[in-house]
Amino acid sequence: MTQTARLYGGSLYDLAAEEQLTDTMMQQMTEVRQLFRDNPDYLRLLGEPSIPKAERTKLIDDALGGQAERYLVNFLKLLCERNLLGEFSGCCDEYTRRYNADHNIAEAIVTSAVALSDSQMEALKAKLEKVSGKKVSLIQKRDPSVVAGLRVEIEGKQLDGTVQSRLSGISRKLSEIVV
Repeated sequence: MTQTARLYGGSLYDLAAEEQLTDTMMQQMTEVRQLFRDNPDYLRLLGEPSIPKAERTKLIDDALGGQAERYLVNFLKLLCERNLLGEFSGCCDEYTRRYNADHNIAEAIVTSAVALSDSQMEALKAKLEKVSGKKVSLIQKRDPSVVAGLRVEIEGKQLDGTVQSRLSGISRKLSEIVV
């Protein structure tokens, strides 16, 4: 994340906190981020230098003006005017980091070979909440190289219960014995 994204995302969070809109803005930022991911051509259009800035900001107004919080719409227009829309994802990350810190939420990334069921995710979430003492937000990723088991990253710590990790540990122990 760039310094620019930290600064802008943090400023937006401060404004949202002051206006008591942190929850609303969090939800809407997530939706806009997904909109940009699903429509990369739209994002490119908003960053196209051959289109006057006034027209590009009008596109944002037309698309989101009546549906999104005005602070978020103005924030997007500001990023567009300053040719910084590419920083929006980083701004979202900083906003989320600040939101989670203020709401005692730990984000956990769970990596497995196959998708976990809802009941497995809930059980894992409950266990992580008990261990961390925080509310946990789970992000699931799939990686076939994991083979079996789970790898969980939470608050900078990695809990690795994968078969791959266990085999590596056994291999290290065997090499220590042999040497």
